[in-house]
This record gives sequence, C-alpha cells and structure tokens, in this order.
Amino acid sequence: MKNLLTIFLLFSTLSAFAQTNSPVDKETEVTHKWRVSMPYLVPDEIIFGWDKRTSIQMVELHVKRNLDDKNIIGVKFATWRLFQPMGITWWDGVVDKIESGTEYYDGYLRETGIGVTYQRMLWKGLFASIEVLPQIQTYTDLDGNKIKNGFKVYNSYHLGYHVSIGKKKRFFIEPQVHVNQWFFDNNSPEGFKEFDDKYGNVFLFEPNLYFGIKF
Repeated sequence: MKNLLTIFLLFSTLSAFAQTNSPVDKETEVTHKWRVSMPYLVPDEIIFGWDKRTSIQMVELHVKRNLDDKNIIGVKFATWRLFQPMGITWWDGVVDKIESGTEYYDGYLRETGIGVTYQRMLWKGLFASIEVLPQIQTYTDLDGNKIKNGFKVYNSYHLGYHVSIGKKKRFFIEPQVHVNQWFFDNNSPEGFKEFDDKYGNVFLFEPNLYFGIKF
C-alpha cells in the first residue's frame, strides 16, 4: 500500500507540473488520432522461444485514441504464461532463479484479460501512464491439463518517452520503465501457492520497449 501511494502521488505531481508549467496550456488537435502498439518481447517470444519451459508465450496489443495532444486513452489485450512467481524481483535474483529453476511451478499459470489504459503527455515526448487489466487465470500441469481457475487485477504504472520515426511520424518507439502491482491473486493451488506466498504483489522497475504505428 505504501508503494502504491507513493506511485500515485508521483503520478499526480508529474501531471500537475505538466499542466501548470507547460509553455502551451492550450490542448491542440493531433495529426494521427489512433495508434496500435506492442512490446518488443511479443515477436521475440513467437519467433525464438514459444515452446521453451521458460517461455512466457506473451501476446500483448494496445489500441489507443488521442483525445488531444496530451491525453490518450486505450484498450489493452494481453495474455501470458507464467512458469514461476511474478513477484520475484531483481534483488531476489529473478534472473538467477530462471537459470537455476529453483522456483519453477509444478505447471503453468495462463493469465488473459482485456483492460483500459490512460496516457498523459507531460513534456515533449515524456509521458506517464496507468493500465488496469482484469485477468482470468488458468492453472495447468506441465502437460497442459487444467487444474483450476482464478482471477486477478493487474495494474501497471509507466514512465517513458515517445519517439516518432519516419517522414510522416507514423511509426514510433516508447522506451519506458514499469511498476507492476496485482490484487485478488489468492486462489493458487498446491504446487503454486508455496512459491507465490514467498513473494509480494509488486514488481518494481521493469524496463520495456514498445513499438507501434499511428494512423
């Protein structure tokens, strides 16, 4: 809760600063109203690692609408497969645990959902955004046989920079860092629960790179 409050206050402060100190207070029309984007990890997973034990089999797609030159709303679809707890942080040794396999589930957890996003342009290409993604969870064994279902609300808070590319500025990339937090994730079966209980429901400072097109 303390982390969530800190993030909320930071987001509010940045948004207020952008609105009160921007040299152009008037919001203007934009050339491209719509945009579609995905994280770089999606094609990497599909092409190089879909069937690996440690593959998260991730598909994520964003469709967004520019309300004006500062406010962007959108819909997010995402599905991924977890082979170990999402709450293992950098300082817990998340990379080492992937390589050693010491915290692997006795199966897989598939999470799929459709949610909403809000992105606020702060200064030039700098932006902050929040995403709320309700998810249906499906627990399976290693052979893909279903064990049980669950539910989770996955939230993420982003700070990044938008870079337009090309003559008409239709293409773009968005390097960013996330803070991820989830709720109601308390229905894990045996073989999963023992690992989930060891870690929290927040993952700090996840780097990412999104690419997309505007039209």
